[in-house]
Amino acid sequence: MYIYFCGSIRGGRQDVKIYQKIVKKLQDYGKVLTEHVSHDDISEKGEEAVPGGDEAIYDRDMAWLAQSDVVVAEVTQPSFGVGYEIGQAMAMKKRILCLFRPSSGKVLSAMIRGAEGKFGQSVFQVRDYEEEKVEGILESYFGEQNKN
Repeated sequence: MYIYFCGSIRGGRQDVKIYQKIVKKLQDYGKVLTEHVSHDDISEKGEEAVPGGDEAIYDRDMAWLAQSDVVVAEVTQPSFGVGYEIGQAMAMKKRILCLFRPSSGKVLSAMIRGAEGKFGQSVFQVRDYEEEKVEGILESYFGEQNKN
């Protein structure tokens, strides 16, 4: 299984340690095409050593998104890029799991929270979580997906 993980880069790197925990657990279920999102050495300026710059990153990431079987997006830290990736994944009819931490004090966008009711949980899910319970949420999600 190919997994596309979305997390904020240029929108802020406050949650990189959580991304690392999520990516590590996702690796139990398949190949994480975007594991670099969890790397400590990527700053809010993004990937600096990619030949071709932003256009090459876009092309690479859209190819990975097309290749993926499922998208897991950590959506607590608002990010234009993550929102765009979710929209593209929806257009590609990918299965999507969005993870949000209410303890952050932030409010999740209605465009994300409201999509679950429009597209159905078999395709689009939003799960609120506490950091120490995220592995269990992923186990539950991928256990359900493997039954389908």
